[in-house]
Amino acid sequence: MKIFVLGFIFCLFLQNTVFAIPLNINFFTRFNDIWLEKYIKEALENNHELKKTTHVLEQYRQQIKTQFSKELPNLSVSSNYLGAHFPKADGNSFLLSKNSYILPFRVGYEPDFLLKNRDKTNSKKKLYEAQIHNQKSAYISLLSDVASVYINILLLDYLIDKQIKILEDKSQNLSYSTGKFKFGVIDFIQLNDKKEQLETQKIIYENLVKKQKTNLYNFALLLGKSAYNSENIQRGKLDEFEYIGSIPEIINSDLIYERPDIKEIEEKLKSAKIDIRVAKKEFLPSFNITGFLAFDTAGGGNFFSWDSSFAYLVAGLTQDILKGGEKIANLRIKKARFMELLEEYKQKDLNAIKEINNSLNLIKQDKLIEKNYKKQLDYDKQNYDVSYKKLRNGIIAKTDFLADKTSLHQTQQLFANSKATRLVDYITLYKVLGGQL
Repeated sequence: MKIFVLGFIFCLFLQNTVFAIPLNINFFTRFNDIWLEKYIKEALENNHELKKTTHVLEQYRQQIKTQFSKELPNLSVSSNYLGAHFPKADGNSFLLSKNSYILPFRVGYEPDFLLKNRDKTNSKKKLYEAQIHNQKSAYISLLSDVASVYINILLLDYLIDKQIKILEDKSQNLSYSTGKFKFGVIDFIQLNDKKEQLETQKIIYENLVKKQKTNLYNFALLLGKSAYNSENIQRGKLDEFEYIGSIPEIINSDLIYERPDIKEIEEKLKSAKIDIRVAKKEFLPSFNITGFLAFDTAGGGNFFSWDSSFAYLVAGLTQDILKGGEKIANLRIKKARFMELLEEYKQKDLNAIKEINNSLNLIKQDKLIEKNYKKQLDYDKQNYDVSYKKLRNGIIAKTDFLADKTSLHQTQQLFANSKATRLVDYITLYKVLGGQL
């Protein structure tokens, strides 16, 4: 009775356990963008890949309950009709009914003296815990993808806006050059160069629009929305988008072992180690208890009475004789699986160190690149101001002014690219640290 109660409590605990993913979502509030915060929450609620991981986790949860049920006694009952012909003795037949109804009850139980079944249950628990960490990895990857794609959308918005201005400048330049050609100031080759420059900028614009639509479609998918609604996605501006937190230059090595992929493989290693112990216990005999109680109407007594029942209780050891080779092979398989996971763990550890160092290096270098583009942008702004004054004073031609203006827009695009790259680097660092930023 005590075993049944414990089993019921254990199953009830598993049924009501709800895993809360400990995620650092506050990281995304430091970008000072209300739309990004909104889409992060929306992705957590609606993304179908994320919902799939919940169902996978539930499968592992039920596997624990299935394995635990094997630690409990099993009781079965069947209902049978018996039609029989009995031989006669001394001209008289046995005092048994030729047609009878039999109701047998059977109970079987394997006392877990060696804790073999308990180990099997614990192994399933470790796989369940590994899947929890796998689910956390899926959460972190999703949030990182949402933020990265969102930054790319803001960048493309900015680049397209600047590209439209460049096209306007090139169109005006071509118009002025056409006038010069008519008056013989420039030749045919120079005019064609202006036309070619305009077409080149049109190609750049079309490619930017293509990339923007692709990013919007991907973003809608991450949010669990239809791609048909991607054009209506609201967002901020790259000029106002900036990380207001602090990014560490040095990372504590202990954070590596808090990554969910590292913890996942650790739990799998624990499960594999338990499986080896179980494989060793398979060489030992098992102790079984079997009870049988059947009631029938063939006898003379009343149904459910001792006069109409048949019962026995058997307890003993069972040892396989011809399965030694199979058990040895199974043990070797479990050991090989453990070594496979151990090598995978070592590789993941090295990969984690590489990813974190690489991420920190990218942040450092991209900050310097952005700083250099900022200086270049300041120079172009100064040149543009001087060029504008010269135009107003009639010192330079309109075409020369438009060239300086175009150069400014192109440098603004380069600076925006460097800023977006740096911001995505922050997202990457968040991801490789397992959300611990």
